[in-house]
Amino acid sequence: MSQPFAQNSQMKKRVSVLVFLKGTTAPLVLYVDNPLALYDEFSQILRFNSPNPKLIEKSTLGPIKKVSILSSQICAVALQEEQYL
Repeated sequence: MSQPFAQNSQMKKRVSVLVFLKGTTAPLVLYVDNPLALYDEFSQILRFNSPNPKLIEKSTLGPIKKVSILSSQICAVALQEEQYL
C-alpha cells in the first residue's frame, strides 16, 4: 500500500525577503544567505527615510541574481517562510 505524498517527501523550509516597491503590485522576492540581515537593512531604510535616495545593489541566490533599487522606492518589506521539496 502506498503512503501519502506528504509522508514520502522531505519538506524543507526557506525564508525569502519580500520588497514592496511604490507603483508595483507584486513584491520582489529575494533569496539570500541571511534573510534576517537583509530584512533589517531594508527596515532601517524605511525607518530613516532620507530625503536623498541611495542606490541599493544586492546579489541574490534565487531566480533574480542581482537587483538595484532606489531607497526612495521601497514602501514595505516582509519575511516569508515557504516549504519546498
